[in-house]
Amino acid sequence: MPKDFERTRRVGEQLQRELAILIQQEVNDPRVGMITVSAVEVTRDFAHAKVYVTALVVNEEQDNKATIDALQHAAGFLQHELGKRMKLRTIPHLKFIYDESIERGTNLSALIDSAIESDQTNPTSNAKVKKQDGS
Repeated sequence: MPKDFERTRRVGEQLQRELAILIQQEVNDPRVGMITVSAVEVTRDFAHAKVYVTALVVNEEQDNKATIDALQHAAGFLQHELGKRMKLRTIPHLKFIYDESIERGTNLSALIDSAIESDQTNPTSNAKVKKQDGS
């Protein structure tokens, strides 16, 4: 496991804050809706950065690939604006990646809720499990 470098982490956090503001205020592409920058991973030499984004409002007409393509298309503009705002020798090349962790968490939460609901509606199966466990 690679060692976590303090400066790399701080630069990633600052990139995350600045990109969130820039995407919200400066990117005027209709394919980019309500976007959250969930994380930024920067390489040690600051040459590359993986930017993980999540769409807050997902429409049927708007797919994640179109959003990522729009952000990747705006990457040059965003790098230029980051260069104006941040005091770095080199601004990392941005690669946007859709972060599916929120969707997976929501699906997992729904599965847990349905399992709890089915246990509450069918108490006989719950009693059988307790008897088998010896409880």
